[in-house]
Amino acid sequence: MKGTIVACDRIGGRAAAALVIDGRLQDLILDPAPDGPPLPGTIYRAIADRPMKGQGGLFVKLPNGASGFLRGSSTAPGKPVLVQVTGFAEPGKAVPVTSKLLFKGRYAIVTPGAPGINISRRIRDEQRRAALQDEIARACPEVSGVIVRSAAEMAPDADVSAEIAQLHDLAQKLDDWRAGGAADLLHPGPGAHRIAALEWPISDIAPEGFAALGIDDMIAEIRSPRVDLPGLGIAWIEPTRALVAIDVNTGGDTSPASGLKANIALARELPRQLRCRGLGGQVVIDMAPFAKRDRRTLEQTLRRAFQADSVETALVGWTPLGHYELQRKRERLPVSAALL
Repeated sequence: MKGTIVACDRIGGRAAAALVIDGRLQDLILDPAPDGPPLPGTIYRAIADRPMKGQGGLFVKLPNGASGFLRGSSTAPGKPVLVQVTGFAEPGKAVPVTSKLLFKGRYAIVTPGAPGINISRRIRDEQRRAALQDEIARACPEVSGVIVRSAAEMAPDADVSAEIAQLHDLAQKLDDWRAGGAADLLHPGPGAHRIAALEWPISDIAPEGFAALGIDDMIAEIRSPRVDLPGLGIAWIEPTRALVAIDVNTGGDTSPASGLKANIALARELPRQLRCRGLGGQVVIDMAPFAKRDRRTLEQTLRRAFQADSVETALVGWTPLGHYELQRKRERLPVSAALL
């Protein structure tokens, strides 16, 4: 199966979207259950609650008795504040929220309170960059902050400016609703199908469901903790309550270079595995045995692999025990939790 396929379907009554490139699952997005955690991007009118000075933020009251944690705010208790969910909450913890709202479309992101027009660096044609800058300034002079995404490079100017105007109107509308009584849901976050339309090639959306395209089998493969590194070894990816543990093994190969080869193979494959499995938070990798002098080679491989990843990831470094640590944003629902 060559080429790119975007498929939207439902699994267990939940919306799901899959991105397949040349027969390999590259991304998988699942919606939570109706009574599950709120989607990232959801906007609430929250009520400031207890400050947590030691943690640099405060708790806020959300609708239906839920609680959120807002960092970097000193809002007085009882005051309303607009907040946006930034990721999926860990079990038993408050929902992570921010007061710096973003309104994301396919071609642009409107950033109220962050003035300026910023063009994606992936748009390298200087004439196109200038044309977009001029079009937005002309068609949307009232918009104070815009990030133009790379998808705008080939889009008609009218479509880009129309989307920006629509997002700006939504931002203004929600800001007018800031003052009010109780905590309330103001705007839902994007579900799996909406994210697919915003982030993936629309022209490659397939009418068939997962089963007809063999995606069910691909999902079954990533539900297993085992990751085969063909001819080089095996890795195991196992999420725990505190962190994601990864163990790399060389299998039957005992040659001096086998450890480095297996570790490099895992480094190249790791962004796809974490993305498709929906895993985030702290990630600790127990590498296969290899020479300490080769650490820089492995670090460069990891850096290149994660540069193209869509999920924000910090490469932290080595621990005294020789493990490698990552810190990854929790913006996906873990497959292990969604498909019990």
